[in-house]
Amino acid sequence: MYEFAPDPHAPKNDVYHDLCLAARALVEGESDGVANMANVAALIWQFVPDLNWAGFYRVVDHGLVLGPFIGKPACIRIPFGQGVCGTAAASGVTQLVPDVHAFPGHIACDGASQSELVVPVLRDGRVWAVIDLDSPSLARFDAQDAAGIEALAALLAEAI
Repeated sequence: MYEFAPDPHAPKNDVYHDLCLAARALVEGESDGVANMANVAALIWQFVPDLNWAGFYRVVDHGLVLGPFIGKPACIRIPFGQGVCGTAAASGVTQLVPDVHAFPGHIACDGASQSELVVPVLRDGRVWAVIDLDSPSLARFDAQDAAGIEALAALLAEAI
């Protein structure tokens, strides 16, 4: 059994550092990418406050397909270039969206979502998946959140 105890009073940089250490411990030596995504989705949920959805979309053929997540049921397929996740996948660039209702073409899977952070997982210069975080709070995510999830994505690149 794994037990991780994030400090709710720790500075944000420390939280993401500890999240990456926990993720590394979970994925080390495990070759099943889906199992690794499932455990990391649970870790994100445990470490990152004020979320209503946390998980992965995997690149399959020429679009994204829902992967392991925590939250309400979600859109199963997202074409590249559509919505926040599809934009991140098509561009290979992190999308930090303070107000999803102001994002052109936003795909509303959970009406409670107000802000979103989507980080591509890159391997060999290609997007393999995206990490998607939604919050019920406007402007929930900032540059520190983006940097923390980007570090997690880099760590996971070979594990998923």
